[in-house]
Amino acid sequence: MSRRRAAGDTPEPWMSATWQAASLLLGYPDDELREQLPLLRSVTDRLPDDVARPLAAVVAHLTSTPAPEAAAAYVETFDHRRRCCPYLTYHAYGDTRKRGMALLRFKQEYTAAGLRLSDDELPDHLAVVLEFAALGDAVRGRQLMLDHRAGVELLRLALEDAGSVYAEVLSAVCATLPELPSQDRETVLRLAAEGPPAEEVGLQPFAPPEYMPQTAPEKTGGRR
Repeated sequence: MSRRRAAGDTPEPWMSATWQAASLLLGYPDDELREQLPLLRSVTDRLPDDVARPLAAVVAHLTSTPAPEAAAAYVETFDHRRRCCPYLTYHAYGDTRKRGMALLRFKQEYTAAGLRLSDDELPDHLAVVLEFAALGDAVRGRQLMLDHRAGVELLRLALEDAGSVYAEVLSAVCATLPELPSQDRETVLRLAAEGPPAEEVGLQPFAPPEYMPQTAPEKTGGRR
């Protein structure tokens, strides 16, 4: 039975547990994450089936895959595939000045919840947003994902097309969100066809430099 909720519904506890597990599984598969896999498996066992199954599949994959192979696959997926960019605003704005304002919105939401992001992380990385929704403010965090629902779906589809196990993480995340409305489906199709927009020449930045993206578009990078 589907447990998807409407956009205005208050997040349930199982959603926060799902977001926390998904946030960890989207991290670089280092020794720390591998040590947490047994705990993650026990957590996923208590979740609804439509989120437990995909998350458990990722846990099982990382458990059975040698560390160097898992690390190489992570880098290949998130560092070298532009379509698999885990930064939500990138899908809508690319590395343009407009993205600076979108990033500022994420920073403001974190600040309003009393949280401060480390200076070496962009605030729109999906793993960061998921952690914020799980441990910071479930309503604000979920709304950020809803505001970038097309980007979440586009990332899920890109990971599926790449044959990546991380598509299962995105499937679990999407199961905590409402179905895509028709206008977002159209946005996903457009973004998939056109890719992120290029810079619009002649515009001045609308946000302070520290909120502007620094990553090169050909190497978007995963969270580590």
